[in-house]
Amino acid sequence: MAGLGRLPRATVVGVMGQSRSESVGPDVWSTCRELIPAGSVFAFLAEHRDTLFPEALFADMYPSPNGRPSVPPGVLACAIVLQTLQGLSDMETAQELHCDLRWKAACGLGLHDLGFHPSLLAYFRRRLARSVRPDRLFDAVREVVDATGALKGKNRRALDSAVLDDAVATQDTVTQLIAAIRNVIREVPGAHLVAAAHCRGHDYSEPGNPRIAWSDEQARAELVDALVTDALQLLGRLPDQDLGPHAADAVGILALVAGQDVEPADGSDGTDRRWRIARRTAYDRMISTVDPDARHAHKSYSQRREGFKAHLAIEPETGLITAVTLRPAAGAEHHEAAVATEVLEDERGSLHVLADSAHSTAHLRQHLTTAGHHLLT
Repeated sequence: MAGLGRLPRATVVGVMGQSRSESVGPDVWSTCRELIPAGSVFAFLAEHRDTLFPEALFADMYPSPNGRPSVPPGVLACAIVLQTLQGLSDMETAQELHCDLRWKAACGLGLHDLGFHPSLLAYFRRRLARSVRPDRLFDAVREVVDATGALKGKNRRALDSAVLDDAVATQDTVTQLIAAIRNVIREVPGAHLVAAAHCRGHDYSEPGNPRIAWSDEQARAELVDALVTDALQLLGRLPDQDLGPHAADAVGILALVAGQDVEPADGSDGTDRRWRIARRTAYDRMISTVDPDARHAHKSYSQRREGFKAHLAIEPETGLITAVTLRPAAGAEHHEAAVATEVLEDERGSLHVLADSAHSTAHLRQHLTTAGHHLLT
């Protein structure tokens, strides 16, 4: 539930909020318990919230003694669990918490509590993603589910996946090459001197793309050839030195970009350093230097999206997520049927596995049958 793209390096400062000794208005769980569906995730959170998300669980996320106290992290954690289960936006989540008795009971709010501004959810997720334990919410829910036997006798699991859109622009080959070269010049000590002496395809200190006649096929071909030559010159002439993590990433990305979308030009074997845009799509192609892990995903033949894919196993009666993993959006090893074995590996006993046709492969059926499970598609 974390790791979705790279986050800004700025730090969010604030003091951890403390739970109120008295609720704002009557406590919803105490006064309206009969209105909350028994066995639902709302009732589960209401009963086990303090065990699931004690304040000590989040202490490392609020190291600063300065700033305005935040909303108690246990409230935010419960809201994010419900938001994830129901697929809501931050604004919709805040509205549910404002109006829905089930949400108020699950999050420990009083009847008259208005909740919080939706932007706090984004801040809380950012703290989680930067912490040493970004998966702590899921780990806490799993521990309490195991301890309470909430899934005892519930032998159905629904498998599903969802594409998580990445907030980066898909870049063409020219844009990727220029951005990757600029990044090496910026991050690697001494790279700017190598670029000044040996890179002639473009002035990398100037913003924007090169000024060429983009409608001229020959001009585009010459630009690609020059940019790839610059990339290889830069990589081949960098000073021999130990690189820090950012510099090493920059060099690795440039090497990948310089090879994934180009091939030797007609009549060239590559030794004469003549290059053109490859007439094929590279396997596992990197689509952006901003987030190198993002990939193209096809939900249909014509519908393409960029980002990652979350794979889930869910107990359908309670709505509890029993396993989740985040994978690149493309690649046979990240296909639903390939990942299904991973999300079910900790299950005990025979299960009825509910899934769509993407999971209906011979290999997965054989694996599940051997494990004593039954696949229903």
